Amino acid sequence: MEKPINLRITEGDLLHELHFRTSLSSGPGGQTTNKIESKVQLLFDIQNSIYLTDDEKIMLFKKLPKKINEEGMLYLSAQERRSQLENKEIVIKKFKDLLLKTFEPRKPRKATERTKDSIEERLTDKHATGEKKASRHWETGVENVEDL
Repeated sequence: MEKPINLRITEGDLLHELHFRTSLSSGPGGQTTNKIESKVQLLFDIQNSIYLTDDEKIMLFKKLPKKINEEGMLYLSAQERRSQLENKEIVIKKFKDLLLKTFEPRKPRKATERTKDSIEERLTDKHATGEKKASRHWETGVENVEDL
């Protein structure tokens, strides 16, 4: 039997399919800002993943369209730290959190009933509004327009 998706994510099964690229970071670094490649980019090929079912792949494409490029690669990056290793750990954590949030089942909405007090308050307000509007009409004292 296949493991649930949240276990596959937390146990790191998907980490074998991740690809990383490094580049110059625009983040902190002082004098070494333009010399060391500390920015880490994570690429995950959703279509060719052996750890995701077809339904899970479809759900990822539906829920994360802005993070997936034309080739079907999920793209994340981190450049918060000066160290490439720390940025790699950050981007892996982002990846896990994103997938866990994506596959988290939606909580069903519970329909609630109105209380007796709220129903009564609504009806009294409605009645008061109706009386206010009825009092705006000018009465001529003539019951039939044909009498004029």
